[in-house]
Amino acid sequence: MSILLVVLGAVALVVLIVVVWVIAAYNGLVGLRNTVKNAWSQIDVQLKRRYDLIPNLVETVKGYAKHENTTFENIAKARSACMSASAAGAVGELGKAEGTLMQALKSLFMVVENYPELKANQNFLALQEELSSTENRVSFARQFYNDNVMRLNNAVQMFPSNIIAGMFGFKPAEFFEIESGEEKKAPKVQF
Repeated sequence: MSILLVVLGAVALVVLIVVVWVIAAYNGLVGLRNTVKNAWSQIDVQLKRRYDLIPNLVETVKGYAKHENTTFENIAKARSACMSASAAGAVGELGKAEGTLMQALKSLFMVVENYPELKANQNFLALQEELSSTENRVSFARQFYNDNVMRLNNAVQMFPSNIIAGMFGFKPAEFFEIESGEEKKAPKVQF
């Protein structure tokens, strides 16, 4: 009888340890998933800031370069594509759209080179500084997001937490990457 109690106690202890481990692993995965969602929200905030800044920048340049409509239209289309992808939470699609937007902004700044009086305009200089600051914030937010995606993906894919991840349907998250090498370069703004 006492041996049976010892065996039952040991089994109960093992079951309790497994249950505590499952709860801890599950909660850890939920915490990582929520951290990734929060990091994505931070990217979204900074991208919205950039998207709100771009029309002001374009309007300032339009005052000087009225005949550059194609450049302005490309920026508007790229901005719209970015906003749609961001709203949908489509990480890969947003990476592509961001690359297109960066190319359109590079074209805008190439146009600015032809207008020395625009390069000296205080409104334009303030907007250019604000864009530069926003680009830094976006960069830091992307890094924070990708770091947290890596932590989540490691937990989802590595043993033994991958067992819990599989049982409860946790999936690896997608990194926020910009596709081509040219698009990965920071925009170069020269005045």
